[in-house]
Amino acid sequence: MSESETGGSEEQAGEGRVKSGIPRLDFILKGGLKQGGTYALMGPPGGGKTIFANQLCCNHIDNSDGRCVYMTLLIESHAKMVAHLSGLSFFKPEYIPDRLYYVSGYQMVRDEGFSGLLELIRRTLRDRQATLFVMDGMESAEQFATSPQAYREFVHSLQALANMLGCTTLLISNVRERSHVENALVDGVIELSDKLIGPRAVRELTVHKFRGSDYLRGRHEVEITDDGMVIHPRTEIQFSKPPENAREQRVRMGFGLPRLDEMLDGGLPSGSTTALLGSPGTGKTLLGLSFLVEGARQGQHGTYFGFYEPPPRLIEKAEDVGIPLERYVKDGSIELIWQPPLEHFMDSLAEQLLEGLKSQEQKERRRLFIDGAEGFRAAAVYPDRIPRFLSALTNQLRSLDVTTVMTDELELFQPQLNLPTPELANVVETVILLRYLELRSQIYRLLSIMKMRESRYDTSLREFRISREGIDVADSFESAESILSGQARLRGGNGDGKAARKKKGGPGPLKKALKKVRRTGGKGRGGGGGR
Repeated sequence: MSESETGGSEEQAGEGRVKSGIPRLDFILKGGLKQGGTYALMGPPGGGKTIFANQLCCNHIDNSDGRCVYMTLLIESHAKMVAHLSGLSFFKPEYIPDRLYYVSGYQMVRDEGFSGLLELIRRTLRDRQATLFVMDGMESAEQFATSPQAYREFVHSLQALANMLGCTTLLISNVRERSHVENALVDGVIELSDKLIGPRAVRELTVHKFRGSDYLRGRHEVEITDDGMVIHPRTEIQFSKPPENAREQRVRMGFGLPRLDEMLDGGLPSGSTTALLGSPGTGKTLLGLSFLVEGARQGQHGTYFGFYEPPPRLIEKAEDVGIPLERYVKDGSIELIWQPPLEHFMDSLAEQLLEGLKSQEQKERRRLFIDGAEGFRAAAVYPDRIPRFLSALTNQLRSLDVTTVMTDELELFQPQLNLPTPELANVVETVILLRYLELRSQIYRLLSIMKMRESRYDTSLREFRISREGIDVADSFESAESILSGQARLRGGNGDGKAARKKKGGPGPLKKALKKVRRTGGKGRGGGGGR
């Protein structure tokens, strides 16, 4: 993955920097390792230290025509290491031994101590003209030290030697105290962790120290794939400073449903984010797909980003109610991105979404439908990050001038509105609510606009209908009260059961309940300019 594909504005490695080539690590380090610097990499067995170091070496050879020396001290044999690495795409056995040279220093340090080991390092680095040196197994070297001071002097001499030769050095050890002796001497300390959080196994990277440069602090998600190590910086710090540019002229982005677009005073403002809330089956997905299809009709590119329904089922579901989704998917106007409900990383999902949108930046007035916010919530290792994550994600979408609709699922039966992600309502401009209504032993769907910033909107409650002819928003439903609780009752004489009986060929109970309102012309138009 190229640097241009990473999230945020990747700072390019300037003069005196050695780029790791590990996706997004250079972004975290604000350009890469310092040339000639010495860095400590620590982590538990299985944390990915060996993959990290070999990926760094191979990328260094690829990107800067460098030469690497990899020295081991009482760890797995070189043959076994190469065999384990051969299945990873970054590893190229043809680099061995001319460009990537493996050597063991254990026998030298055992027989001749630190002086003999330093001489072996000096000779090898010069003979191989190395620009990157890795020493794997520092805890073994420490065991040969006669005292902490002797080990400190060894690390200091090694650092001076590498600096004199202009060789960037990486010292690898198993996790020990971060105040350990070499950590105080080196230019930077990077930790890889591998731990269980609930049933999930989570790898993370933390930069504890990095002299002479700013860096992104805190824990960042790590994945090990067939391509090697991939690091996902926290979204809220990766996009902590979104660009302030915005289009001067905003337009309205409709759903293609006349009454709903009328309620929204013409549609959603371009570049805004909308939360579409509702219980299972209320029609959130269909309404979001209608939003994408209406954009496609107008020549606007749309993206569906969902977690639960695969594309074939999604297309079938839309076509069954008259939404011509398949046509626009086939011609490329709408892209369907499906994330199976497996274990995901929240920041990885955000990166995938944002990088895909950035690749479409030449397209005007793009639309995005995220179905639903609970997919991000399920991928969160630390739930308390959700408010900051959603704020950063929505701000980034606004900066890309993407008009977004994001669903969130309410409980199927609840007497009050309890949002599963309360912070979502705070970071979006518009909130649309879909609810079930039980009335006279029948279930109806209702739609209402709960909030719309910087715009007029209709505050009335409308029936939301789904049939084989399509989806539609009908007239207001003001003749009932306690509607939002799902336990509505009719006002006045309309509450009489006999008067509510449906005559053959006559209007249904919902239409009869609206009859009085229609006669008086009540439309429930509200102001709605506030928050």
